[in-house]
Amino acid sequence: MEKKRGAILTIFAVLFGLLAISNFMKPLRMSPDVGFVFLGTKLSGVANAIMGPLFGLLLAAYAYGIWTMRKFALPIAYFYAAYVILNLILYVAKNHGSQTEPQSSAFIFYPIIAIGVSSGAAIILHRRKADLR
Repeated sequence: MEKKRGAILTIFAVLFGLLAISNFMKPLRMSPDVGFVFLGTKLSGVANAIMGPLFGLLLAAYAYGIWTMRKFALPIAYFYAAYVILNLILYVAKNHGSQTEPQSSAFIFYPIIAIGVSSGAAIILHRRKADLR
């Protein structure tokens, strides 16, 4: 018998799908401050054009895996949760004291949301791994 995904995992699947779309759009540089951040460095040019869509593909696969309750979503969940934490730490470390340092008022809630969503999805998928097919 197939288990249902539930409301929380449905929300996570939609959020990761939207994030995938956002990453696919990074190379379009709709704003001068837009660029994919990889290992704490905001990319531009060819690197941005490669890494943004590459992570877009990863997140699209992740969203699909959650939506369809597939086992392959679990290793993506672990990888992405760890990547988000590492990326945040490196971004703050590399930009501390510079003009690109995030404003403390704007950067208070972003890590909470980013870590909460990425780690929360991984925790829930881990707890429901018996339901994955």
